[in-house]
Amino acid sequence: MSKLTEEQAAAYWKRNLALMIKLLVIWFVVSYGCGILLVDVLNQIQIGGYKLGFWFAQQGSIYVFVALIFYYTRRMAALDREFNVHDDE
Repeated sequence: MSKLTEEQAAAYWKRNLALMIKLLVIWFVVSYGCGILLVDVLNQIQIGGYKLGFWFAQQGSIYVFVALIFYYTRRMAALDREFNVHDDE
């Protein structure tokens, strides 16, 4: 692990925060948008006998959140390697 200059540290955290904000916006759109705002529209579609709006409200947003966690870890590992702040273990 190397020591970052002040400029490198600022760039690292700026990209980290940008990634987090993008992922939180996606999660918000899926959980609030699909599960609450668009529920009536999505309920016109059925998958496996369940209304899609109901599915997003009950399970879909959780699945998306878990997928976003895995995506975040992959992107942060790549960012850590790019800035040479990754663990060598």
